[in-house]
Amino acid sequence: MSATRLLSPRLDAAALPRPLTQPALPASRRAMLAAVAMAFALPAAAYAQASTTDSANATLPTVKVQAAKDVLPGDLQPTYGGGQVARGGDFGVLGSQKNIDVPFSMTTYTAKLIQDQGARTIGDVLANDPAVRTAYGYGNFQEIYVIRGFTLDSDDISLNGLYGITPRQLVETPAIERVDVFKGASAFLNGAAPNGSSIGGSVNLQLKRADDKPLTQVTFDGSASGEFGEHIDVGRRFGDKDQFGIRVNQSNRDGETSVDGEHRRNNQTAVALDWRGDKLRLEGDFLYQRQRVTDGRGVVYVSGTEIPTVPSATHNYAQTWSYSDAEDTVGILRAEYDFLPGWTAYVAGGTRHTSEHGEYFSPYYTDAATTTGNRLGVVRKEDGSSAEAGVRGHFDTGPVSHFVTAGASIVRVLTQSGWTFGGPFATDLYNTQQVPSPATNSQAGMNGNPPITALNLTRSVAVSDTLGFLHDRVLFTVGVRHQELLSNGYSSTTLLQTSNYNDSITTPLFGLVVRPTENLSFYANRSESLSPGGIAPQGSVNYGDQLAPERTKQYEVGAKYDNGHYGAQLALFQLEKPQTYTNSAAVFVANGNERHRGVEASVFGEVYKGVRVIAGATYINAEQLDTLNGATDGKKPVGVPSFMLNLGAEYDVPWVPGLTFSARWTHTGPQYFDAANTMSIKAWDTVDLGARYATSVFGRPTTFRANVYNVANKGYWSSTNGGYLTMGAPRTVLFSMTTDF
Repeated sequence: MSATRLLSPRLDAAALPRPLTQPALPASRRAMLAAVAMAFALPAAAYAQASTTDSANATLPTVKVQAAKDVLPGDLQPTYGGGQVARGGDFGVLGSQKNIDVPFSMTTYTAKLIQDQGARTIGDVLANDPAVRTAYGYGNFQEIYVIRGFTLDSDDISLNGLYGITPRQLVETPAIERVDVFKGASAFLNGAAPNGSSIGGSVNLQLKRADDKPLTQVTFDGSASGEFGEHIDVGRRFGDKDQFGIRVNQSNRDGETSVDGEHRRNNQTAVALDWRGDKLRLEGDFLYQRQRVTDGRGVVYVSGTEIPTVPSATHNYAQTWSYSDAEDTVGILRAEYDFLPGWTAYVAGGTRHTSEHGEYFSPYYTDAATTTGNRLGVVRKEDGSSAEAGVRGHFDTGPVSHFVTAGASIVRVLTQSGWTFGGPFATDLYNTQQVPSPATNSQAGMNGNPPITALNLTRSVAVSDTLGFLHDRVLFTVGVRHQELLSNGYSSTTLLQTSNYNDSITTPLFGLVVRPTENLSFYANRSESLSPGGIAPQGSVNYGDQLAPERTKQYEVGAKYDNGHYGAQLALFQLEKPQTYTNSAAVFVANGNERHRGVEASVFGEVYKGVRVIAGATYINAEQLDTLNGATDGKKPVGVPSFMLNLGAEYDVPWVPGLTFSARWTHTGPQYFDAANTMSIKAWDTVDLGARYATSVFGRPTTFRANVYNVANKGYWSSTNGGYLTMGAPRTVLFSMTTDF
């Protein structure tokens, strides 16, 4: 997989976010600002009311921010009302902290949200976030996530804080306790992702662990299209002080999806062990996952000058011989030791083995009369390993408190792959005829065990200090991470090394949090993202050369409100990354820029008794700068919608105890398909509805759930990210029954 290409912009006043209030605003921007104001108005009103009440006091109450406190294994950050969004999460080298105490933007979704919504993959979870949209990968069924307008590959999401060991294409949700969605540059907190795609944000998954309360839960689920499955979740603690814990999750699902003829089979097994002593804490995780997609509807490539009309929502333009089979086995160990009061040392490591094979098909649309297709057979094996070690602790120097961290990490991913190719052949997007699997006309690396095609190695060390002033009302964080990036590429045909890249770079962090009251904070940060440089293509003078590591600089300011029942966030940000191209002298350079300026607002939790919301809006003003000969200067980048809106709510029916209704409206603005902005897809909207009923069946707590996604069964292109089209899912009806024993 090619690395994402970045460039470091100039640091000057012009790079700071521009004011959003300008005369003669377009109607779309006025609508965005109104939505932002509404999303933030509720907590602001609550804060104003609290301020009025407190104004009678001559002295403000003391605010003691416990920013440095680690959360022990099994002790998750608390949640807002309703339990679907957490009040904090895992902030990489800084550890587990409350959102209101850190100078970053992050939202953490919980296992309760996953269960209530019937979310099956990480993409289903992130559908709740107004700053994130999900699409498919290049030619396969891998999920990719677009955060603040930049792509995050599923290869680059972390598991229990470790890169390189997450199941590669799709991650099933039964074993997931929390999904941390970090919005913004995160090179200091997490290090550079193995494939360098964590530019606009990152995602971390936390596996389930045994709680203090015994758990035996069985869920049966299905869909109106014919999928059926089960999920068994068992957790126990043992010992005179409940020191030892075990959590086991087993799930299976099989059947036809809501896309005509598409069949999916999924299996996941997870075992989590932990031991909690007075000073020593140990964790061990095992995760096995296997997924098979047959006759799957993939992406559409456009080789002409027009965007094709969207097929009907359920139509499948795939071929029945196409499939993808992926198997992942993951193991993780972690230890923490409190060697002094307020000081903790930790070490963690994990490994992953992935085995994939498949026959992939995607149509190439030229015009209404010409659509072709090819067969691409792929075999792939991948071994990833990751480790980290560090220390966190507290001390005071006079009136100033310090929370210091020091850590080191290493990630290694070895890829073996081979391929076969057949075609092309004629096909049709709308009246798709099935053809026999095309004969192979070229191949490489298919003789037995596939050859090594890539080796990526990332090493880094990081240190930071969070200084607290005025009884920790003001927190200033300064940190730095030095990273070494090594990448070797090999030809699957000749088996010879084709690239050798080894470089290093240092990424700083500056963050500020001001807490005027216990429930309100203001923050600012200057941070960076990092990825390997781009590789010069054929035809360039420096063909095969890889550019220096590229950094994306971010400037962000914002505010957060948290009263325990509900919370809200507001962020204004700017990210700037390079665009690489071959210039007029035939030299591959990184002289262009892509700048994203935007604002995000969100609110989540129980805003009124029995009423819960997860809602927000994002506006992104993205443009290309300093492009080749100025050809696309000022144009919008590919696949970046200007406006995204999520309005989700739940209502507990007061006259029917246990009954809850839910609804969600999702809006995504138009997206350009090409850099010249000559082709685009339309804005799209979906409406989702749901209901659940908690009762007792034969003396056992039981919850019945039903969710309908894309109620109108609307056919739409959901994304142009990557320069191809991803089609949105049709109407999907899910139901489940969960019983506690």
